Amino acid sequence: MLEIYPILPPFIVSIIIGALIGGVISWWIYNRQEKISDAQDTVLSSIKKLQEKHEHVLENVRKFEQTHDIILNDIFTLEKKIDSLLESK
Repeated sequence: MLEIYPILPPFIVSIIIGALIGGVISWWIYNRQEKISDAQDTVLSSIKKLQEKHEHVLENVRKFEQTHDIILNDIFTLEKKIDSLLESK
């Protein structure tokens, strides 16, 4: 005798289709988050490098200001000496 078995009941087919769709959506979300995370890491790395360069520039400006102050003080001292020499004559 030949018996006809139903392939799958409809609720099992619905569960399988739902699981497949859920799996695809989960993979897609994970993949998107991974790409975003990589992009964020790249941006953060660039920001870190920029911050290091900024600190270097600020250090150079600080050194320049110190040198400028020393030279300016020397100029004022020379001016005072010149004024005193001119007054003594």
